[in-house]
Amino acid sequence: MATLCRSRPTLHALSRTRRVIGGRASSPLSQQTVRRKSGPYGYTQAKALVFSENGEPSDVLKSVLLRSLAAPINPADINTIQGTYGSQPSFTSLIGTPSPSAIPGSEGVFEVVATGDPSSPIRRGDWVIPSAPQFGTWRTHAVASLDEILKINKEGLSATQAATISVNPSTAYRILRAYGPSAGRGAGLGMRPLEIGSGEWFIQNGANSGVGRAAIQLGKLWGLRSINVIRERSSHEATESLRRELVSLGADVVVTETQFLSRGWKDQLAEITNKGREQIGLGMNCVGGKSATAVARSLSDGAAMVSYGGMARQPVALPVGLLIFKDIRFVGFWLSRWNQQDVAGRGHMIDYIVDLIRGGKLKDVPLHELAWNWETDIDTLIGEVQSGLQGFRKGKGIFVFGDT
Repeated sequence: MATLCRSRPTLHALSRTRRVIGGRASSPLSQQTVRRKSGPYGYTQAKALVFSENGEPSDVLKSVLLRSLAAPINPADINTIQGTYGSQPSFTSLIGTPSPSAIPGSEGVFEVVATGDPSSPIRRGDWVIPSAPQFGTWRTHAVASLDEILKINKEGLSATQAATISVNPSTAYRILRAYGPSAGRGAGLGMRPLEIGSGEWFIQNGANSGVGRAAIQLGKLWGLRSINVIRERSSHEATESLRRELVSLGADVVVTETQFLSRGWKDQLAEITNKGREQIGLGMNCVGGKSATAVARSLSDGAAMVSYGGMARQPVALPVGLLIFKDIRFVGFWLSRWNQQDVAGRGHMIDYIVDLIRGGKLKDVPLHELAWNWETDIDTLIGEVQSGLQGFRKGKGIFVFGDT
């Protein structure tokens, strides 16, 4: 789809659903019986170089043309469409739609098709991921300026692996490396992260999520131990299969939500932590409601609970006793804000995660791939997004782009 012409010059690729003839939009391509390809890459597209300031062409034509390879469907994307996410993209009429619209999708990977500057550090054939929030990845092509994309080393990576590194594993990485128990009075009661190689405990609900799976694996690599809460599946056999799967990823303890919310959990937790002598310094919450309260009650004195989601759509109830007598810290985490505050740190983090994936040390989240080709109809695409609102799924939905 066409992208908004920002303050800097951009190279525009118009939507396949409309063609521009003599400056006027013709009928949608979906109504044409013949597919016409244009350009050396065989894509149906119209493109134009534009500029928004005067200067030498090498200075003002800085954009790159991108071809989509894969783009996952994240809960935040659905929340954005619903209007319930923390920020919203701008609606515009410049993408060829009858009414102002926005392109959803915050995560994905693109191949560089062309650059507007021969001296650009981004080359044709490179793989890039968005560095700008709410980039709009659910489209076959995109145009971006250099500060909106981040080049990754594609060697040894599949498109689906590259498309899913910048949200789930990044969230787990940031939380585990930045949050933890009180640093003590000598440090002004500031917070310290869990110490690598220490065997310190963290506990998380939603352990089967993309973030949860990444946290299990990163924790194991970093010498941390994890207690992981999962919802029961449709059968005991399915629940046990999931438990074994998470243990194979490195989970130390896996309990069902029924166990976790039961009266017997306190005694079970004491057994896990050597009668409380082993501290649980960090809790990770993506569920909310009773599950979040149970995570908080499981923490040791001075620990921190980090909320990064609310899948249950229920408020987090904070017992006053935990605040006063146990000095539990309750904080929220929003990856988009963190990325903007530490751009260099994000780049190092992405490189680290890519190296882990390439080395087979960080396994993919289970995926449900949907091919997005020229013939793929709109109802199929919408149906895949809508199914993201359903309960248990065999894998995370992801668009995989083919001949578009």
